[in-house]
Amino acid sequence: MTEKEFRVDLSKITPEELEKSIKQTQLLFNVNHTMPMTEEYNSLINELFEMGIGENSTVSAPLSGTSFENVKIGKNVFINSNCLMMARGGITIEDDVMLAANVQLLSNNHDEYDRQVLICDEIIIKKGAWIGAGVSILPGVTIGKYAIVGAGAIVTKDVPDYAVVVGIPAKVVKTLDESKF
Repeated sequence: MTEKEFRVDLSKITPEELEKSIKQTQLLFNVNHTMPMTEEYNSLINELFEMGIGENSTVSAPLSGTSFENVKIGKNVFINSNCLMMARGGITIEDDVMLAANVQLLSNNHDEYDRQVLICDEIIIKKGAWIGAGVSILPGVTIGKYAIVGAGAIVTKDVPDYAVVVGIPAKVVKTLDESKF
C-alpha cells in the first residue's frame, strides 16, 4: 500500500456521482461513434477528459473506461485504439508518450473481500515513455522517462527511467543510453 492509495465504497455512491457516471458513459458512447479527426470528435474528447489534454495529442477510438476527469494527458501524446482507462485512482500521462493499441491503464482494483470497495492508486507515465500493444499497467505504478514496456507485459511495479521491461510480471531486460535522448 502506497501513501497515495485510497478506497472508494461503490455502495455509498451519491445520486450526483451516479448521474455524472451515467453522463460520462453516454459521452463515451458518442466519442466512440463519431468520425475521428473532426471538430466534433475533438470537442467530445475534450469534454470527456474535461480539457485535460495537452496540445497536439491524439486519443483514438474506440476508448473505454471510467472517471476520465482523473486523466491528465500531456503534449504530443499518442494513444492508439482500444485503450482501457480505469481512472478512479488517477492517470497522468506526461509529454511525448506513445501508447500502442489495446493498452489497459488500471488505477483501481477491487478489495478481495468486499468487491464494492475499490482500492485506488495513481498511474504515472513519464515523458517519452513507449507502452507496447496489449500492455496492462496496475494501480500505483510509475513508468519512468523514456522507458519502453514491451508488448503484452503486465506491469506490477515501478519501471525505472530509460529501462526496457518485458514479460509477466514485467522485468528489466535492458537500459537505454540516456545520452541519445
